[in-house]
Amino acid sequence: MAKKKATKKATKKATKKAAPKKAKTKRKPNAAFMKPLTPSAALAEVVGAKPLPRTEVVKKLWAYIRKNGLQDAKNRRNINADSKLKPIFGKNTVSMFEMTKFVSKHLK
Repeated sequence: MAKKKATKKATKKATKKAAPKKAKTKRKPNAAFMKPLTPSAALAEVVGAKPLPRTEVVKKLWAYIRKNGLQDAKNRRNINADSKLKPIFGKNTVSMFEMTKFVSKHLK
């Protein structure tokens, strides 16, 4: 007795209907992040004295860190504080995740 091989038609799966696509809406930023906050005197030396949203403060802080090469060479998650950042962080080395915690204390 010879077994018959399955044909391509028999092995094909039933095609599924595509779900209707939802219209994409542009994502709105959270109002709490966009509220301008005034930096403290220590933070103003790095990011400027005028009120800025929290997101812009972090962007300017990262620009300062990259410009001055303050990221740790071995562990890139750590930031080595210089004379301007030490009053903000309170210690010599801070992880990038701790950084926002220390910066938020200097924003009002």
